[in-house]
Amino acid sequence: MKNEQSAEPDKTTIQVIERMISLLDALAEYPDPVSLKELAKVTGLHPSTAHRILNDMVLKRFVDRSEPGAYRLGMRLLELGNIVKSRLNVREAALDFMRGLHRKTHQTINLSVRQSDEIVYIDRAFSERSGMQVVRAIGGRAPLHLTSTGKLFLSVDDPKAVRAYAVRTGLAGHNKNSITDLVKLERDLSLVRARGYARDNEELELGVRCMAAGIRDDSGKLIAGLSISAPADRLQEEWLDDLVNTANQISAVLGYAPPETL
Repeated sequence: MKNEQSAEPDKTTIQVIERMISLLDALAEYPDPVSLKELAKVTGLHPSTAHRILNDMVLKRFVDRSEPGAYRLGMRLLELGNIVKSRLNVREAALDFMRGLHRKTHQTINLSVRQSDEIVYIDRAFSERSGMQVVRAIGGRAPLHLTSTGKLFLSVDDPKAVRAYAVRTGLAGHNKNSITDLVKLERDLSLVRARGYARDNEELELGVRCMAAGIRDDSGKLIAGLSISAPADRLQEEWLDDLVNTANQISAVLGYAPPETL
């Protein structure tokens, strides 16, 4: 009997939390303030129950009462969301996904960000059995126009900014495959925009090919690139879908929601 009595408050508490969440979810579906009657209808709660829970959430600022009998999501949710956002780290969000992609491909998986005219490698998942020497360690840098991730970042710049980059850097190359011509680079960037991913065909290092997909934050901004590096004769096209899907999963963790297509 004692166990049954002690378990009852827990069950009641969980039920209240579930009802709170159902009301918050319902409010999230409406751009304008919603009446108590409508909220009770869509959540299946009795109006008196919905009213009591909403009042408690108003006191805690999770819900705002914009006018008598009408409710909307409160500013406290925004404050908490901003705290969560500030604590999200792209490296932390990506690490498990990178390891999973490495297990599928058995090749080097890179996470890179842009710093001025270069990309910086901030994390990597690899094994010595990948068959490729890791030349650029974490913290290493490379020019934007010679790397798959760098091309992703250049592809979101406007044409004027790309031309300014070309002037600043001179589009210096590392080998015979490097893109050192602005017209060719612009053509390559058009393909990146159309495809949604980028390639490096031995342009940075002979014998190494890469493919990259972008990672975006909750505002839709490109903040990092996820890439697969492999010996030129081992890079497989079927990895592309896995790469793009993995980058999208990391973006989702960071709060990105792709625009709906008609």
